[in-house]
Amino acid sequence: MSRRQILSQLSLADLRLIDRHWEFWARPEQLAPDGPWKTWLFLGGRGAGKTRAGAEWLAKAALKTERLALVGPTLHDVREVMIDGLSGLCTCAWLGGAPRFESSRRRLLFANGAVANAFSAEDPESLRGPQFGAAWADEFCAWTYAEETLAMLRMGLRLGDDPRLVMTTTPKPTVALRRLMAEAGVVVTRAGTLANRANLAPGFIGGLQAIYGGTRLAAQELDGQVVEALEGALWRSEDLARARGPRPDALDQVVVAVDPPASATGDACGLVVAGRLEDRGYVLADLTLSGASPLGWAGRAAQAARDFGAAYLVAEANQGGDMVRTVLAMAGCDVPVRLVHARLGKRARAEPVAALYEQGRVTHCGAFPALEEELLALGTEGLDHSPDRADALVWALSELLLNRRGGAPRLSVL
Repeated sequence: MSRRQILSQLSLADLRLIDRHWEFWARPEQLAPDGPWKTWLFLGGRGAGKTRAGAEWLAKAALKTERLALVGPTLHDVREVMIDGLSGLCTCAWLGGAPRFESSRRRLLFANGAVANAFSAEDPESLRGPQFGAAWADEFCAWTYAEETLAMLRMGLRLGDDPRLVMTTTPKPTVALRRLMAEAGVVVTRAGTLANRANLAPGFIGGLQAIYGGTRLAAQELDGQVVEALEGALWRSEDLARARGPRPDALDQVVVAVDPPASATGDACGLVVAGRLEDRGYVLADLTLSGASPLGWAGRAAQAARDFGAAYLVAEANQGGDMVRTVLAMAGCDVPVRLVHARLGKRARAEPVAALYEQGRVTHCGAFPALEEELLALGTEGLDHSPDRADALVWALSELLLNRRGGAPRLSVL
């Protein structure tokens, strides 16, 4: 049932109750992910609803643990944004009464007796000693001592059966953020400003897009992407912003590109579906997955070929050779497999594909933030992991647009 249908059947008392039910109103990305995570990192554009997500999560955590932590860039930020802000803890709807802030002791008192202490990232040592069962950290990328403060905070997360940390921030291309995103046990959620447009002033997004649309600033502040501004980047954010568009009704050819993981147990397997219509390329899906067995990623690739009607799979064979073809056959792949070998470095292979974007010959038929982040960082020193998604995309578009082989005969009507 739709929300409108549900609401139409409720009494006035029920409506008042559900008005305070965050899980009913929240967008999926604003809710804590499932699974045994230790750190939830919510990367969002300005006004994307990340502060409200953090406040609601901590309020729920306060029902289960008595000691909590609030960490912001400064103590002023903790109070004005995380506690008293329009989306902060004191302005959220409360069934048992709003919490009360004791400024002299820098702590928030909840109605059930739980206490959340406020800390500033300007003073990591203030976190030495206290202990908590849950913590919410806001605007990590604006912290003065990011890694030092995070380390001290984590050492204090030692109460209860399952202490957890939620971090909400507008991303910036910092080393600390890159390292955090690469950690095991960190789950990353993303949301752009556009996703929360119903709760923003009319014309806000349109006005900013008119001025900053297609720039690195818009990609970072509105789309919530980790944008590299370092020399050597092959892709520009303005080219990626211009590349977004609809999928055509029909395509001349579709391929699935696979960049197999280097190890048998687990690194990420790059998996991108792309198509061609005349001299344009269309990126249809980024199905990259991590931690899968060889049969796991091969099965996903085979299913993608069936779902998208791919003519064939193109797979890099440097790591596994003919084993790649064998594993795909075992997984039920029923389309031809074309093995390719990387004889050039990643940058040399990617440069011609980046030129296609600069020429405006590639369309992204959907939102692929993780893929676009890798493209923006490719060729710079800011990329600290293997660009599996970007590699798969380069193989796909190279096959479709740069290495075209024959193809079906065409009929032209004059």
